[in-house]
Amino acid sequence: MIWFSVATILPVMLLALAGLQGGIWCLMALLYLTCFTYLLDRLINGAVAKRGPDGEFPAGEELALFLGAAHLGLIVIAIYALSGSNDLGAWEKIACFIAFGLFFGQVSNANAHELIHKQARWPRRLGKAVYISLLFGHHASAHPRVHHVWAASAMDPNSPTSRQSFYKFWPRAWIGSFRKGLRAETELRARSSRRLNPWSHPYVAYVLGGIGVVVLAGVLFGSSGVLALFLLTGYAQMQLLVSDYVQHYGLRRARGADGKLEPVGPSHSWNAPQFYSSALMLNAPRHSDHHMHPLRTYPALELDRSTMPCLPRSLPVMGALALWPRMWRRVMDPKVAALRVSAN
Repeated sequence: MIWFSVATILPVMLLALAGLQGGIWCLMALLYLTCFTYLLDRLINGAVAKRGPDGEFPAGEELALFLGAAHLGLIVIAIYALSGSNDLGAWEKIACFIAFGLFFGQVSNANAHELIHKQARWPRRLGKAVYISLLFGHHASAHPRVHHVWAASAMDPNSPTSRQSFYKFWPRAWIGSFRKGLRAETELRARSSRRLNPWSHPYVAYVLGGIGVVVLAGVLFGSSGVLALFLLTGYAQMQLLVSDYVQHYGLRRARGADGKLEPVGPSHSWNAPQFYSSALMLNAPRHSDHHMHPLRTYPALELDRSTMPCLPRSLPVMGALALWPRMWRRVMDPKVAALRVSAN
């Protein structure tokens, strides 16, 4: 199957045309990432994707590398378009802002997440570069060293409690992950048997790299380019954090008699089985299996609905619902309560 490639490469082309040409391409890119994806989720049953030798929707690592490189080009095009350098109209800029932001928050984030889990050095560096370009470089450290260790516990800033709104979760997760990621990297370096150059600390690259991205936007596109960068990356970061919020809302690991947390299991993440949005997001909605097998590549991630809790709608739809706290709690709190009852 080629669904991963179709779902992700098509918006790359639409967004490039939207940013460079404007006009109808802006609307087409926006409609693809919203209405078209939602429609295919409703029309196509995931069962049509047959399992291949490497998992569902077989795709090579080349796609992840392509998407990482494409992101670096697209963010330049996005700032070019939004800064006014190509004279787009107001509606074209609004459509481009939403479409580019959705792609960066859902596809670029999912792909960078895949890359930072690679064991090879250069794919990991590419994933870090994507996060740095989104002014969120620390996620490359905080995600594997904090979130994967403490997911579904009070020690993880990216695991919300039940009844906590996204708007309270957002600053806690951003600041908390930055601090805890910094602490984890510093402690890891302190345990090294080798003398390490202070400049080799990952956070130096994250901070200086982020500053470099801001300066570059200013040099190329002026103050309007810097403003476009901040607005666009803020929107993308919000989507990254809302994904964490949705996928771990209200779920907690139990402690054993020895006081230690139980291992991360299938019931500690919310999942989504929808076909097309899963292909677009490189199977990120199959979140339980990713936490249980962090090194498993995205085509091979599995979803067992009998043991893994599933969201009532696709991950992008539930992310939008999370921005409406009262309705979000009305939908999700009963599901959290039912899981707790079944666990006991």
